Amino acid sequence: MGLIDNLRALFKNSQNTNEQYNRAVYNWLGQSVVWNSENDDTYIDKGYRQNATIYSIINLVTKTASSIPLMVYEKVRESSYQKYRNMTSGIITKESILQSKLLRKEALVELEDTELHKLLERPNPAQSFSSFLQEIIAFGMLTGNRYVYGIGPDTGVNLGKFKELYVLPSQKMEIVSGGLMQPVKEYTLQYNGEYKIPADAVCHIKDFNPYFDGSGSNLYGQSPLKAGLRSLTTNNEAVQTGVKYLQNQTARGILTTQEEDGINEVQAQQLKDKFRQAHQGSNNAGDILISPKKMSWVNFGLSATDLSLIEQYNASVKDLCNIYNVPVQMLNNTDSATYNNMKEAKKALYQQCVIPQLINIRDEFNRWLAPKFGDKICIDFDFTSIPELQEETEKLVDQMAKSWWLTPNEKREAMSFGVDSESEALNDYYIPANLIPANGSDINLVNPTLPVEVEEETPAEEKEAILAHEVYEQTDEYVKGLKHSEVSANVPKNVPADVSQPDGQAEILKQENYDTYPQGATNNAKRMIAWKEKHDIKGGSDISWTTASQLSKREALSVETLKSVKSFLDKNKENAKIDPDFKGTPYKDKGYIAYNLWGGESMRTWVNRLFDRLDNE
Repeated sequence: MGLIDNLRALFKNSQNTNEQYNRAVYNWLGQSVVWNSENDDTYIDKGYRQNATIYSIINLVTKTASSIPLMVYEKVRESSYQKYRNMTSGIITKESILQSKLLRKEALVELEDTELHKLLERPNPAQSFSSFLQEIIAFGMLTGNRYVYGIGPDTGVNLGKFKELYVLPSQKMEIVSGGLMQPVKEYTLQYNGEYKIPADAVCHIKDFNPYFDGSGSNLYGQSPLKAGLRSLTTNNEAVQTGVKYLQNQTARGILTTQEEDGINEVQAQQLKDKFRQAHQGSNNAGDILISPKKMSWVNFGLSATDLSLIEQYNASVKDLCNIYNVPVQMLNNTDSATYNNMKEAKKALYQQCVIPQLINIRDEFNRWLAPKFGDKICIDFDFTSIPELQEETEKLVDQMAKSWWLTPNEKREAMSFGVDSESEALNDYYIPANLIPANGSDINLVNPTLPVEVEEETPAEEKEAILAHEVYEQTDEYVKGLKHSEVSANVPKNVPADVSQPDGQAEILKQENYDTYPQGATNNAKRMIAWKEKHDIKGGSDISWTTASQLSKREALSVETLKSVKSFLDKNKENAKIDPDFKGTPYKDKGYIAYNLWGGESMRTWVNRLFDRLDNE
């Protein structure tokens, strides 16, 4: 490995920090093992393996978290992505669900069947992603540390791309320092010997640890059970004491006389038998005992109630739940388990415990794993799919019905039905008046068939007619190069006969201008122009982009121009839908782009309706 490769490897190590910071914080750090002051084996053995409360909490959180789907996206707008990430990094509420969906639509494009998908779907031959994720969360909740080991080829075109991921046992991991220049040089797995792993092959996700002693112990995360160790001990001892009490039960005490001569052994047995016969059983409940001699009672021990074992146990359970931000109602606490309380408890479980765990993993994977598969690739958990965080269906439907400023597709997405890409009408806006399209459609016009007349025989009109002829010529040349859906290259040139006369003396027709085409056509044109800027789209005739510019600005179009638009859209209407090969990257579909530069399906429907009326007059 050369000098450049060495430098690249050094900076690629995600654990390297600035030298000045290292000198201030790791002043006693040498080139040796950094010892972990935590006793992780205790947290696992005395916690998860022996304590029913910890076991229940860990399983509840891990299984709940594994039900949330993981998605792979491509970032298309960094500023919107930062807003989306900030919004989903806090407490997710019902109110923020809709806003995050709209931001995600603007910032990210969902990808399918990528290499990262295949890796996360089956991280290694022995695990699914669900069990893989549960291990990560469980080790973190027990020890405060999570170690994910990535294995990939050492050479070749896939160098740096992991092919398998493994969760390493946190209690067996040690950090090896390389000194001030490299606080985290590598990791060692102390299990059946010592196995060294390079630092850049391990994603170490640790919880906050405020213990800075100069030796690097803060490089390890602090276990939540360190703060709750006394509660854990109390819980274990309360259970253990109760078990011993049940196992070692004897007589409750001794009944004896206070007289000097007392009673002998035979008399004591007779008294005991007489007591059983005369006073035991349900028929003698509440009866009064009368003794001819003065008696006294010596108690052997206290009952479970007297020892307050139940109260101590319940108090320790609440403490352990508080440590992990898990509502105590979720552990079958019947004292407060009403329907409304359980409903709120389930929501709180996601908001205060599950989602923060997943956000931590998401952000670290986007730092360590996702960039290996592309600079703009990122992963995210779909928190909007959590039923407990959704508005009640009735309320959401009512809210969406009143939100006329949203398109039907945006409403569908907000209600988790997905975008209908086959109907362009669902990308349009509808005003409340009987759901009439708010795009300037003909129903809002006093008389949409009456055009605005323009003076005849003017140079401007002659240019308009000639431009209409050029529209067909340039579009014909561009469309011939398209492959998608066998785009028709034979765009009819329905130009006036006098324009194409050999003598060049064109009789100028009376022009009619329209700016009442649907807003959906304008939106389609704007979307294509935005794609060109974002994705650096090449190709497309000048006339196509000019038409898109006119539509985006809602400029008036002449009848001749509209004839060109109608002819092109009718001949290429099969391009209204995205080719399945470009489902995840629609901006690569040339036919779809060309079709929408001319206004798309909204424009085709409108322009055909317009000419039907003109032909009937």
